[in-house]
Amino acid sequence: MIEQYIPIFIVLVVALIFALATVFSSGIFGPQRPTSEKLSTYESGMKPIGTTKERISIKYYLVAMLFIIFDLEVIFVYPWAVQFRNMFKEIGMPVFVSMMIFLVVLELGYLYVYKKGGFKWD
Repeated sequence: MIEQYIPIFIVLVVALIFALATVFSSGIFGPQRPTSEKLSTYESGMKPIGTTKERISIKYYLVAMLFIIFDLEVIFVYPWAVQFRNMFKEIGMPVFVSMMIFLVVLELGYLYVYKKGGFKWD
């Protein structure tokens, strides 16, 4: 029974060796000319302000989560909207009702965030 898994283990070991060799070969064969400019923190061309150990405001993470929610909404709504006419002819009202429930739940979430002040950038 275990003999059937030997080829899988061999492939995994070869993949691991290849991955490690690729990662470490760039350090061995690549140019090694570090300068203070190359080792400094990259801040979109601006001079770095502060250290990298500073705490980030929780608002940053909340806005990021809201953006992800908006992306998920678009990902689900766009194909539905493109195929709406064909789906409505075939399936009927349940397709429309299910999407409206989905949109209402998302909009309730946005209203909750708005009431809590999640969209304020102060």
